[in-house]
Amino acid sequence: MKAIIKSMVANLHAEANANSELIDEGLYGMVVEIVEQRDDWCYVRTPYRYEGFCKSIELIVDSAKATEWQEEANYIISQGFADVLLGPKIQNAKLITLVRGSIVRVLPNEELDQEWAMIELATGEVGYTRKQWISEKVEQNVLTEENFREQVVQTALSYLTTPYRWGGKSPLGIDCSGLCSMAYMLNGVIIYRDAKIADGFPIKEISIEQIQKGDLLYFPGHIAMYMGDGLYVHSSLGGNEVSINSLNKEHIHYRDDLATTITAVGSLFPAK
Repeated sequence: MKAIIKSMVANLHAEANANSELIDEGLYGMVVEIVEQRDDWCYVRTPYRYEGFCKSIELIVDSAKATEWQEEANYIISQGFADVLLGPKIQNAKLITLVRGSIVRVLPNEELDQEWAMIELATGEVGYTRKQWISEKVEQNVLTEENFREQVVQTALSYLTTPYRWGGKSPLGIDCSGLCSMAYMLNGVIIYRDAKIADGFPIKEISIEQIQKGDLLYFPGHIAMYMGDGLYVHSSLGGNEVSINSLNKEHIHYRDDLATTITAVGSLFPAK
């Protein structure tokens, strides 16, 4: 059974208990697989194989609708936050606020001002948001390697100063693997949402001598994205937010605790 997340951000817990550990977040419009239903909770599996308990009220449980949504909802919120309004005027009432990475369907409307887009939500409701706040989904392998490397870094940097949140993956709060996996997902690539290289996903291990912009640095329980010139961006529990640090001992933002504990380097483009 498939379902669509209908909350701005749906918490995925380790147990069917709102006080249990937050292990992940599902963003509006994501399609998940229901593994088990338990009272007011559903145990769900995400497209990147993460599993957790989500409140049933935050889901549209309908396999046919979920499949149709996957095929037709081809736009993503690219702004940190975007209000969806009842009409194409800033004074209109708000239907919902969506965060970067939320999925919507764009409806044709030639009468609209160029500033606005008419969108359909997973619930079937129709609303309006600014056209510049949405972008078409990027499909894997559409970008050249050079463009992908540049864009994935710029996407990660768009979360700078976002507060650290264990299990988070939105501009409201994000953790280390949430940052890297969202940056890749927004550029058309699904990677494992954890601080390790996993079989069945496209990231492959390379040597640190081969590292390039957009590759991933792995540490014990932590992951970061390499920016080039010895710099990396990451969501740091120690730093409390998304920030930039350096592998260079002479740099003001050098962190010895990370630079000396690299366990692996991963790339979407393994050396041939």
